[in-house]
Amino acid sequence: MKVNEDIQRERNKCDFNVEELTNYLDGGVEVTRKRRELEIKVLSVKGLLDEVPEEYLSHKEKYENAIRKAVLFFKTIQKLLDPNHSEMERARAYFGSTIASAVFKDNSPFSLHFSMFIPTLVGQASQEQKKYWLKRAINMEIIGTYAQTELGHGTFIRGLETTATYDPKTEEFILHSPTLTSYKWWPGNLAHTANYCVVMAHLYINKKSCGIQPFIVQLRDENTHMPLPGIKLGEIGAKLGFNTVNNGFLGFDHHRIPRDRMLMKNAQVLKDGTFKRSSNSKLTYSTMVYVRVMIVKSMATQLAKAATVAIRYSAVRRQSEITPGAPEPQILDYVTQQHKLFIAVAQSHAISTTANWLWNLYEKVTKDIEAGRADNLPELHALACCLKAVSTSDAASMVERCRLACGGHGYMLSSNLHQMYGLATAACTYEGENTVLMLQTARYLVKEWEQITKGQPLSLTMSYLKDKSLLKWDNSVDGIIKGFQKVAAGKLASTVANLKKYMKSGLSPEDAWNKTSVQLVAVSEAHCRSVILSTYKAEIERTAATLSPPVKNVLNQMVQLHAIYWALEKLRDLLLYTPISEDDVRQLQRIYEDLLQKIRPNAIGLVDAFDFRDEILNSTLGAYDGRVYERLMEEALKSPLNKEPVNRSFHMYLKPFMQGNCDCGLCKKCVEIVLL
Repeated sequence: MKVNEDIQRERNKCDFNVEELTNYLDGGVEVTRKRRELEIKVLSVKGLLDEVPEEYLSHKEKYENAIRKAVLFFKTIQKLLDPNHSEMERARAYFGSTIASAVFKDNSPFSLHFSMFIPTLVGQASQEQKKYWLKRAINMEIIGTYAQTELGHGTFIRGLETTATYDPKTEEFILHSPTLTSYKWWPGNLAHTANYCVVMAHLYINKKSCGIQPFIVQLRDENTHMPLPGIKLGEIGAKLGFNTVNNGFLGFDHHRIPRDRMLMKNAQVLKDGTFKRSSNSKLTYSTMVYVRVMIVKSMATQLAKAATVAIRYSAVRRQSEITPGAPEPQILDYVTQQHKLFIAVAQSHAISTTANWLWNLYEKVTKDIEAGRADNLPELHALACCLKAVSTSDAASMVERCRLACGGHGYMLSSNLHQMYGLATAACTYEGENTVLMLQTARYLVKEWEQITKGQPLSLTMSYLKDKSLLKWDNSVDGIIKGFQKVAAGKLASTVANLKKYMKSGLSPEDAWNKTSVQLVAVSEAHCRSVILSTYKAEIERTAATLSPPVKNVLNQMVQLHAIYWALEKLRDLLLYTPISEDDVRQLQRIYEDLLQKIRPNAIGLVDAFDFRDEILNSTLGAYDGRVYERLMEEALKSPLNKEPVNRSFHMYLKPFMQGNCDCGLCKKCVEIVLL
């Protein structure tokens, strides 16, 4: 492979072992080996990678091509997976694998089957239901999706309008969409791919509401794939991203399903219509929390991919002058470029590290709930909410920052940065809109504040509220973490005081909450930043102890960069709630600039350590060999418009128009007549 000279020089001056860092980020040498082995085997299968770039296909052709690849991808992965893996592990192999992004630029039309349908069956189906449905789903005998969001309601689940009315005479539920706004809207796979669906509907028994419950509903005939009577299906249309996911709409016209189609692990309806809730009904949250944890992890991946593309491009691209008369420097030598891009690497590390920590907490809490202990569920839910919101928001803004850092070439679809942005920004809305999630976290934080005023114990992540000592500012990472904790505590105290003031003035608790909602969102972000900062540092210290000094050093530089970057970004908050001084700020700025300079020689090594194959990046700007300009030209020549020197539109429209021989009413003579 011919490698660009500039990018090779960058690799030569890297002062740490890239392979060692890759192994650490993967979770071990053996994990790296297995991942690479799987990537080689999967991506060598003929037909999985597109020969014609997807952007040159029509909307319909993109979907049909994605279905073809989805079937081939599943068969390939199925042969290579360990049959002893659990259902959730197998689902993660499809949903969470970076290999899939090499095959599906705009995501797979099977994505909801693995990310929502199977996890919901695992979390909410009874043992008897699992025996039948889970086996069929895992073997792809049926293809499912998950329908909760409606045209008129999203995050506010209690407002869902789809009804499921129990008929004890026939032992059936009658599903109905009473209004246009009650149509299910957005579920991936729904439009033309899935033939089954978990539908969240408002259960009524004897005209009494029993809340929102999950039902497994057959949508299409298993042989003909035609929609069943009483079911209206279709696609919602083109979107900013996810255009091969096949998002759809779904309406019901008094469609009947058997009683055993309600998922009955956490609630049951007996034959006579008696409604019973399980003592473990809080397990209902498990699927929702699981998906949010997976989203946090996926945001780290999107950010790592964007950083890899932008930093590699910046090592190849030369522009302008730093010193008059000197050769054009690599744009990575500009400190402004380093400021834009190095934080993307550090933020990816921080989000990934926090996601792993959150996953461990999720597994522990799930086991506790199954054993009848749900004490830590509120904390887990609050963390999953704010971390999902902050990680998606950060990823979307930083991916876009990476695109802008690539100048005009970053605007090319062949850079693939637009795709990464589309996937990241979509996550700000799905599985809970970010502002709503932040307010859910805020509700938990306010309750914790009430706990401390009553002298009751606090959760682990809120323990900083106990610290009533005056903060003496210092610019170390530990000092910044303490500063962010003081900000979170100060904002929480101020917001609770305002809440009480509004209620004392006569506002209802609900109106007071709405009045202070901007402050409440800010409280949640402050808390989340403090959690990410402290978790990132603690987890790096805990897991990196055995690494070589150079790798440990570069990881610590990332931790420090991350802390100082956010300290400078949130300076207003620190000035309000901590004793940080003007001299401290000036020193922080100098440390930050020196840190960028120290990281600069290792920039390519840092993104190489993410170890993304070219097929996974799918970018003309970010390939390992750095042949940016050659790849841009190669990709341009794939355009169908370059297959012939003269397009037929010239003879049909341009030539007659320019020569004035046109009778279409648009030629020069006709225009003159119209003007006269």
